[in-house]
Amino acid sequence: MNQPVPAIPDPDYASSPVPLSARRGMLTMFMIMLGFTFFSASMWVGQQLADSLDLPQFVASLLLGGTILALYTGLLAYVGAKTGMSLDLLSRKAFGDKGSCLPSAMIACTQIGWFGVGVAMFAIPVARQLFGGAPLAIWGLVLLAGICMTASAYYGIDSLTIVSYLAVPCVAILGTIAMVLAVMRGDATLVDQFAVSSGKISIIAGAGLVIGSFVSGGTTTPNFARFARTAPSAVLTTVVAFFIGNSLMFFMGGISSIYVGGNDIFEVMVNLNLFYLAILVLGLNIWTTNDNALYSAGLGLANICSCRKKPMVLLSGIVGTLASIWLYDHFVFWLNILNATLPPCGAIIILAYFLRPADYATTAVTRAANPYAIAGVLLGALVANLFPGFGIPSLNGMLVATLVYLLGHALSKP
Repeated sequence: MNQPVPAIPDPDYASSPVPLSARRGMLTMFMIMLGFTFFSASMWVGQQLADSLDLPQFVASLLLGGTILALYTGLLAYVGAKTGMSLDLLSRKAFGDKGSCLPSAMIACTQIGWFGVGVAMFAIPVARQLFGGAPLAIWGLVLLAGICMTASAYYGIDSLTIVSYLAVPCVAILGTIAMVLAVMRGDATLVDQFAVSSGKISIIAGAGLVIGSFVSGGTTTPNFARFARTAPSAVLTTVVAFFIGNSLMFFMGGISSIYVGGNDIFEVMVNLNLFYLAILVLGLNIWTTNDNALYSAGLGLANICSCRKKPMVLLSGIVGTLASIWLYDHFVFWLNILNATLPPCGAIIILAYFLRPADYATTAVTRAANPYAIAGVLLGALVANLFPGFGIPSLNGMLVATLVYLLGHALSKP
């Protein structure tokens, strides 16, 4: 009689908590989280900050915004590592079985969007330098980058780890050397260069830009922190990585702006006649975030469709790659709207865990939808997007979502 073939365990645990036997050490988690924060779009924000603040204000904005972002992602890391659950499994607990489709869809849409933008951010400047910006060359590089980044996300956490170990030292060392060389070759000191265009925005507004630059990606922190061996190590690696990784990206964007008038360390390195190293740094920098983004998109779509993660990663990569140029040209505005929409989801996921931690002993879900969680996200997103000039939009959205969810929790008590 034929014996049943034992099921091969899912190394990414898309539909179950990560067991302790599959958890990873602190160095590996630090590399994964640091690579995650190496996000080229953050350099755009670095340019905006450098064009609007002097150096002390620039640093103050980084510290204030970075502290808030680190607190938010640190709490999500704690919940992820403590439960071993992905963002989507945590969403099922907080929003209900069907209600979890709302945060999963928002995450999937945002991460596919940023993936496409990232692919174009690599292909367009490289094709411009090598081939004069010929459309055929751009699309060739788009397809090459999209295939490579989709492949690493498709093979899961093990592949993400390998890419991070390769990319993080390279980007950090070469990028820092390029910044130092640019400053040394400049006609004025760093303080003087920053002071030229200061006073356009406040430190609070600058901190808002810092938070908004990566708060959508930061919301997916549990997808990676759940692989940490302990909750304290998950929090420590996440907080330190967000401070180091984000700050490095902002400084790269700022240095590029004030010394060569661009918004990317690629332009600085090209200006320093380091073209091929510039391609390497740009590609690895985008890759470390893009494969993580696609990984999270696949988990979100798998939750919505009740199917396996890998086909959803592949689908997300195809969509993001083919739409990359359009996304780069037209979708950044909508992505910024979603950036202010996702923090309320994260706030509710954090609250739901700390209000009822005993419920997370299993993945069982007892209700189809939590109307207060859904209302909190919708109202929080509305406030964050309709009042962008008041305070920090992401925080406003989280505050509204928190109040709505707490009200619902109080009213639903027996």
